[in-house]
Amino acid sequence: PSIQNRAPKKLLLALSVLIALAVFAYFYFFSSTKTITAAPVKLETGTASTAGTVLTASGYVVAHHKIAVGAKVMGRVAWIGVEKGDRVQQGQVLVRLEDQEFRAQVDQAKANLAAAQARLDQLKAGSRPQEKLKDKAAVMQAEANLKNAEAEYERAAQLYPAGIISKAELDRATAQRDAARAALESARQSSTMTEIGPRAEEIRGAAAQVKQMQAALDYANTQLVSTEIKAPVTGTVLQRIVERGEMVTPSAMGESGARTSVVSLADLNDLQIELDISQQDFARLKMGQRAEVIPEAFPNLKYTGFIAEIAPEANRAKATVQVKVKVENPDEQLLPEMNARVNFLDDSARTDSKPVARVLAPKAAVVHRDGSDFVFVVKGNRVEQRVIRLGEATGDFYNVLEGLSGGESAAVSGADKLRDGDRVKVATQ
Repeated sequence: PSIQNRAPKKLLLALSVLIALAVFAYFYFFSSTKTITAAPVKLETGTASTAGTVLTASGYVVAHHKIAVGAKVMGRVAWIGVEKGDRVQQGQVLVRLEDQEFRAQVDQAKANLAAAQARLDQLKAGSRPQEKLKDKAAVMQAEANLKNAEAEYERAAQLYPAGIISKAELDRATAQRDAARAALESARQSSTMTEIGPRAEEIRGAAAQVKQMQAALDYANTQLVSTEIKAPVTGTVLQRIVERGEMVTPSAMGESGARTSVVSLADLNDLQIELDISQQDFARLKMGQRAEVIPEAFPNLKYTGFIAEIAPEANRAKATVQVKVKVENPDEQLLPEMNARVNFLDDSARTDSKPVARVLAPKAAVVHRDGSDFVFVVKGNRVEQRVIRLGEATGDFYNVLEGLSGGESAAVSGADKLRDGDRVKVATQ
């Protein structure tokens, strides 16, 4: 073939090679990239102990402080703001009672206080000039009335002996004179009191009345505020006792058919294990003794604790002594009324304990394949297969004994489909 015929063939071959390389590069760099999510491998510090167990017993998880939250006033439930299991803060409103009656009492107390204060202000200010002039005019009128009454009496006294008027007319004139004298005396006293103002005793009495009305208003406001039943402590709602429309009353009142508490609260960060220890085994225990708590629901979980309370007397019927172990590190998995096993440790638990590091890998990151356990550690845009040795499970994590040091980022989603060296893209969770 000629040179002119060979040139197009070489050009076509070169283009084919370039296209093949481009396709390979696309599949290598893009199609083979797998999108995953990743989670950190945690490093935690705990304690390890060589202490021995002197006694094992079973008991129940209890809240150290369990509170029945009640009402301070009697009323009907209008609103409920919590449900069983809710976490609440101190001072948070749990329940509201109908408050129309209490608001009316506050308004009435305010009006009574205003009236008492006005009376006190009036006494302190004394008499106005107009009042003084009015009293002086009343005295002058009373004097004129007395003058007329005395003139009538003098005339009657002269006519009666002559038989011109009757004894009844004389008596009437006498009575009118005496009444006019009394009216003048009363007017003069009233005018004098207006001039000198109220007595100190009157002012003190009015001031005491103001204090009494203020106290009544404070009490009415307290009653109104008490229609909002609030959490006395931070804790978790163990039970919601009332329903909307039910009557509640303070426990001291004991109203028939009414609830005395609205919710039951407990601080789940302060838990204890309550145990009945046989009198035969009781001698092995003492206050402050270290213990290991294992809930029956989660046999792989272990909590540390110590004896915080020993009953001051035994139970004769059961031949036991009640002991309470305080749990030092409770979490959301340890709940009241759970069964738990307690291993009471010997005295070496106080001195032989030493800090140890635990490496915790998410369960979702661990792949079980061909009899081995491993995770895929993310390094840049690729993953590295890392064989590990597993310990006990703790919640959603495995305790990793070998293969990881903590702080690594391990593939979680799609980990079972990965291979060592795969190219990955970590998606934002």
